[in-house]
Amino acid sequence: MGDILVVAEHLNGQLDEATFELIGMANGLGNTVVALIGGTDEMVSQLGAASKVVKVDAAADFNPETYGAALGAVADAVNPQVVLTTGSSMGMELANSLSAQKSWPLAVAATGVSANGSVKAEAALFGGKIIATTDLGSGPCIVAVVGGSAPADAGRKEGSPAVETVDAPAGAGKVHFKKLIMPESADVDITTKDVLVAIGRGIGSKDDIEVAEELAEALDAAVAASRPIIDAGWLPKSRQVGKSGLKVKPKVYIALGISGAPEHLEGMKNSSTIIAINSDKNAPIFDVAHYGMVADLFDVVEELTEALD
Repeated sequence: MGDILVVAEHLNGQLDEATFELIGMANGLGNTVVALIGGTDEMVSQLGAASKVVKVDAAADFNPETYGAALGAVADAVNPQVVLTTGSSMGMELANSLSAQKSWPLAVAATGVSANGSVKAEAALFGGKIIATTDLGSGPCIVAVVGGSAPADAGRKEGSPAVETVDAPAGAGKVHFKKLIMPESADVDITTKDVLVAIGRGIGSKDDIEVAEELAEALDAAVAASRPIIDAGWLPKSRQVGKSGLKVKPKVYIALGISGAPEHLEGMKNSSTIIAINSDKNAPIFDVAHYGMVADLFDVVEELTEALD
């Protein structure tokens, strides 16, 4: 089994959660080496679950051209069997760059990876209706993994891993970093909440969202929503859960009037406890719910809110 090279992703001095997910995944495949480009010594100390960290002293701000060249230099030094990147815009940029440099096969949107002889990557298609397996051969190869596909805790460990330094490639290239423009901050970050009260088309109207908000207040929770609510303009995009929104993993996810389209399930199916209330007994949401009730959501929510007050 060859080395598994994990490309660490960071922004504004913080390692991305997906980096730890990749390390945990890599540790189940072989000897884990982390490529840290433009990172800090403090970041190295957070990568104790890796066997080794290969550090490139480059600018902290992501530049696809210089970071791509740096990753190529790390790959030459490590000669890995598999390279794992995140499925984010930065991870995909580097995965594509390395694949073009080395002519290595690349699998994207992966949710699972195995390396028993040949490397195989699994990907969910059509909102999870089809699971496709791609055989990438014996390696080297590259796999871009969808965030949330593995537990981050498995790759999170403080420590002092062995560190190897690789020189940054000479020359700045044609792309120059100017500044990072962050999107406007949301009124609430639903990805950090332990409890979410999510509403779907069954809520009926914008005025009726108040019922869900009262329940959320009683539970110290936040209100989230499926795509139809966002498309209708009833809640901001920052509240959307699903494939085209945010992936959430709260301790409790209460789905009110949500039918459970595959695109929505992809964003919340890993919640610790899912409670679904829907008047349609055949709603797909009940297939993933730990507890379900076929009832009028307003009757249940109003009674539950009163009990909590």
